[in-house]
Amino acid sequence: MKKVLEVCLSPDLGGLELYMKNITKYLNSPAVINKKSKLKEILKNEKIDYFELSRYSFFKLAKIIDKEEIDIVHLHWTKDIPIVVFAKLLSKRKPKIVQTRHMHMTRFKSDFYHKFLYKNIDMMIAVTNLVKEQLEKFIPKDIRPKIETSYIGANTPKILSNEEKNSLKKSFNITDEFIVCIVGRIEEAKGQHIVLQAVEKLRKNGIKIKTLVVGHYMDENYFNNLKNSYPNDIFTGFVSNPTDFMQISDCVVLATKKETFGLVLIEAMKCGVCVLGSNNGGPLEIIDDEKTGLLFESMNSDSLCKKLSLIIENEKLKETLALNGKIKANEVFDREKQFVKLKKLL
Repeated sequence: MKKVLEVCLSPDLGGLELYMKNITKYLNSPAVINKKSKLKEILKNEKIDYFELSRYSFFKLAKIIDKEEIDIVHLHWTKDIPIVVFAKLLSKRKPKIVQTRHMHMTRFKSDFYHKFLYKNIDMMIAVTNLVKEQLEKFIPKDIRPKIETSYIGANTPKILSNEEKNSLKKSFNITDEFIVCIVGRIEEAKGQHIVLQAVEKLRKNGIKIKTLVVGHYMDENYFNNLKNSYPNDIFTGFVSNPTDFMQISDCVVLATKKETFGLVLIEAMKCGVCVLGSNNGGPLEIIDDEKTGLLFESMNSDSLCKKLSLIIENEKLKETLALNGKIKANEVFDREKQFVKLKKLL
């Protein structure tokens, strides 16, 4: 079995960093993280072995590669490409480099330095077919690594009992309203305002409806404006159990302008909840429109309003979309199945 070293020197804590933690645990591999990483406590609590480095410590990384007898360095954050490439060249083992590409590529800097870096990458794993197409389009053929696709999967969440659902609803004074949930960091690009606008239009038309906004704010002004403009809706702040909130909702919406993937949709589908996503980026590969969910025009609250009306007026449609979505998520986007695929690619 080849020995893999997982590397992510991003100081943040989002989907990319948590995916790195999960694959590290699945492969039982050591990890390298930033000294300022927010992953540190999580790795400690889950008893995952890790090394700490500052951003540009490629000499130290080379020593880790040799000491741990690493065959493959698997990186996730694009900004880590230089340190990993230089560490490879300085090491005695000269491991293979594999990058999982979590973000869109819109251009390629075709100078000597970037060509040199990409020439030293053996494989890139795109998280969607769209990202794979972008890599094939923008990276020159003579230096392009082997490119594969492996989706980010989700675990089957703990399903709440009716009693637990009612208790959670009661804590937020939810009674018989139609609940539209949006989960994620609160910032303009994530489109919370689009969902709130659509729900407000429906409310003005006499529909008992509320938005359940789940997540912590990244932009305080944006957050405060939303809270002041939409006093009838619910803002939970950060929660450690977002799938619980999905399960007390009638639907979950992903309204990001251009989401690379859309793990929130997968998690909601696995909960058996109807999903709606913007018709841009990752949601196009997750949602089969009018079969496993509904797509609406990106950043268009009128379009979302029309799609919400369909499932408000037709309970059977909502249930059918939710059931079909759950089947697809379990078949195509299951975490265990995707990790097995990734392990074979490595």
